[in-house]
Amino acid sequence: MATVAKALPAPRSTGFSIPQNIQRYIRTFLLYAVLLTLSMFFLFPLVWMVGTSLKTIEEVQEPQLTLLPDVPQWENYLKLFQDETFIRAYLNSLFITPMVLAGTVSSIAFVAFAFSRLQWKGRGVVFALMMGTLMLPYQATLVPQYVLFYNLGWLRTYNPITLPGFFAGGAALIFLLRQFMMGIPRELDEAAMIDGANPLQIWWLIVMPLSRPALATVTVLLTIGSWNNLVQPLIYLQRAELLTLPVYIAQKLNLEVSPLPWQDAMAASVLFVTPVLVIFLLTQRYFIEGIAFTGSKEG
Repeated sequence: MATVAKALPAPRSTGFSIPQNIQRYIRTFLLYAVLLTLSMFFLFPLVWMVGTSLKTIEEVQEPQLTLLPDVPQWENYLKLFQDETFIRAYLNSLFITPMVLAGTVSSIAFVAFAFSRLQWKGRGVVFALMMGTLMLPYQATLVPQYVLFYNLGWLRTYNPITLPGFFAGGAALIFLLRQFMMGIPRELDEAAMIDGANPLQIWWLIVMPLSRPALATVTVLLTIGSWNNLVQPLIYLQRAELLTLPVYIAQKLNLEVSPLPWQDAMAASVLFVTPVLVIFLLTQRYFIEGIAFTGSKEG
């Protein structure tokens, strides 16, 4: 009987199996469906902002929620470009942000290079002290900074916003850039030193070109932070001709008028957000690569 049982073929499975290619298509469809659903939640404020910027004041006051206007009011944007205060605030933001970027990126690149590629006594202690500054809330340093800038005579000028960046402000950005630089093979430094290169040449000719993804990440983060900066211009500038775009929009929404000009404020917000979106879209590949690579090396 055992011999006969072994000779009999195994019973075939009658269950239905989905082909592998069909399973792959189903998984891809479900993934994109989830991502599309989540993206709708994130895109809703942007769509609402753009739609509100094209509405009339009557449509803005309607109790029911409508994303798009019946007839787009492009003159809302035309009014902004005829407003000298808006033009001046926009130009001020366009001036301040590149200044902050130039000073901060160059200075923290030097500091990150010193922490990641150079050997010097007390490096670990200094790095720990620098990282300890991350535990200080911004509000704790606001008053001492104000007193310092007041004594320097920097109030009512751009100096309190632009010049500190040239002294490597931002421990988190230094840490991000340091971690990336530590992933660059040290054999490149040794080969350059054999050829007679000094540390400054190694920094400029080897480390900086290879750190483009991390530098793009730092640039995007700094651009967003500087472009959206509201507190510092409000505290230090103190002159209408020096105020930036975030201050302009905040003042639009604090006018003692009824009804509030939401359509004008949203039109200004659309023009305010556009440069940041363009920069992110142009650098997103390097931005994602820099964030992904940063945590791959331990200091």
